[in-house]
Amino acid sequence: MKEVDLKAQPFELLFSQDRIESKIREIGEIISIDYAGKNPVLLGVLKGCFVFMADLIRAINVPSEVEFISAHSYGSATVPGELTLSGGPQASLKGRHILMVEGVVDTGRTARSILDSLKRMEPASVEIVTLLNKTGRRESEIEIKYSGFEIGNDFVIGYGLDHGQMYRNLPFIGKVIDK
Repeated sequence: MKEVDLKAQPFELLFSQDRIESKIREIGEIISIDYAGKNPVLLGVLKGCFVFMADLIRAINVPSEVEFISAHSYGSATVPGELTLSGGPQASLKGRHILMVEGVVDTGRTARSILDSLKRMEPASVEIVTLLNKTGRRESEIEIKYSGFEIGNDFVIGYGLDHGQMYRNLPFIGKVIDK
């Protein structure tokens, strides 16, 4: 397998690892207060959430459970295409408090589709947690209760987010530069 030279890649730093870690601790503290005594279920939207969600759950100081759903619309492109959902929660969500965890909320189509599916499961509540929020690209009206950083329309990589399934391993978030 060919090794990738991360320093030679076409991106610029948006958020450092330290800044991301600090923001996640802050979000975790707020969620811990808001969900004290509620045993929330964190529903991760794969694949982009996995690094953020792993750090987030360690920053939450209340008992919680983890479930996942898979969603993708980018493929190898930098603009969203057709949305595909698969998998989903194995446990019953009826009467449960759900925190839907996203790496980035872009157009909102994925979040809206998942929210609509979750409502049929009769949860007590559903809130969205995202590390990155692209409000300028929103196509579906959604409310995000817990958001790390608001960003522009740039395509971003790192910290679990990819470009053609690569760069998820970057410990920071970078903006892809078109050449």
